[in-house]
Amino acid sequence: MALDELDMAIINSLQKDASLSYSDLARALGQNESTIRKRVLTLRERGVIKKYTIIVDNIKIGYNTIAVVGFDVDPGMLLEAAQKLAGFDEVRCVATSTGDHMIMAEIWGRDGRELSQILSKIGTIPGIKKICPSILLEKVKE
Repeated sequence: MALDELDMAIINSLQKDASLSYSDLARALGQNESTIRKRVLTLRERGVIKKYTIIVDNIKIGYNTIAVVGFDVDPGMLLEAAQKLAGFDEVRCVATSTGDHMIMAEIWGRDGRELSQILSKIGTIPGIKKICPSILLEKVKE
């Protein structure tokens, strides 16, 4: 599916602020509201826009320790391990990857002790051979 300049402008605007109304988008992009409404609907129907969400300040909701964690797993258990990892509430993002680790995940903990407990539980997932956490100090861009 080819996207034109207006589609990309809609996507870029909604990525910055998913709460924008159709009329706000139309005004910002110099279009009429019905055009924007139809374009957004089409983008959703085609799966370009998967969902609308929010970005939360983790510290303000009590999660003071965030880690990006690399996992080495048995190759035959890669997808199974990734799916089990994704089942943990504290795991905010899971991806299979190339490079140093086969699975990468973002994990939130209230503190270092809780993060350690989460990683211990995750370590019991069949197929996981090595866990390599990196604690984030500050997110510069989300």
